[in-house]
Amino acid sequence: MAEPTPRRNEPRLRPAPLLFEPAEAASDPEHFFDLESIDDPRTLLARATELTQAFRAAADRAVEFQAMAAAQLADPRRFDRLTSADIAEQAEWTEDYAKKMVEFGRDLLRGVEARGPDPV
Repeated sequence: MAEPTPRRNEPRLRPAPLLFEPAEAASDPEHFFDLESIDDPRTLLARATELTQAFRAAADRAVEFQAMAAAQLADPRRFDRLTSADIAEQAEWTEDYAKKMVEFGRDLLRGVEARGPDPV
């Protein structure tokens, strides 16, 4: 099963693997990671829970990368820096949310610089 997403000072654990589906299976709207073929409810609950936790961990990690990218794009040292409004438009956020993400990204980047690159 996937581990909960760690916070800033905790080591990052990898989520359960998401098994990619063949294109023909993905095109079938009733097919979802082969869950529909699991007959045993205990097994179905366990696998569905693993997928839920893996998707949550992936979403949390993607948000962190969004925040770091937003902070880099808003960096005043860049000659091509973007405003919060520009970032919000590109990411389909509100401007207030973009400002918060830039700040969050700056915090994350300061942490990365302080401890070095993430080994994950």
